[in-house]
Amino acid sequence: MMSELRLLDKTFSPYLNADEIALRVKHLAEDLERDYASRKVLFVSVLNGAFMFTSDLMKALDLSLEISFIKVSSYEGMASTGKVKEIIGLKNSVEGRHVIILEDIVDTGTTLLKIDEIFKSKNPASLEICTLLFKKSEFKGNTPPKYVGFEIPNKFVVGYGLDYDESGRNLSELYQLKE
Repeated sequence: MMSELRLLDKTFSPYLNADEIALRVKHLAEDLERDYASRKVLFVSVLNGAFMFTSDLMKALDLSLEISFIKVSSYEGMASTGKVKEIIGLKNSVEGRHVIILEDIVDTGTTLLKIDEIFKSKNPASLEICTLLFKKSEFKGNTPPKYVGFEIPNKFVVGYGLDYDESGRNLSELYQLKE
């Protein structure tokens, strides 16, 4: 059983356990296999937060695929800065390819707008977003993610790749900030 967790100066309560996450990742893999069964897909993982989700999803998929990584950032501590910058760029050609962006969490959609701009300028055959977590109530973007693991309330979460000032990424469960 998960218990409260202390990271730096904050206390977090259990939110989603490893089994719940694994089952949902398996279901996302099944959805992607159904939708892309006859296509070769380029998955692009957004680092750092999506690394655990990406790893588990890739192991669950039975598709013809390639994987690449980009790094963009809009968070400092627990708040979005509202500015997104590309830190590590994509090296693969995406022109005419089916691209699925893998995100750890989508909240306001600021990061997605930048990713959408970057990728659409490269003329993919299709472009979709697959995210483990979606804060639908906070989303201000144009197109929400097509593949969503969990819709969550507007609470700060940590674990399973998500961090609080770089702490907690290694946790196999998700915790939410205790109020």
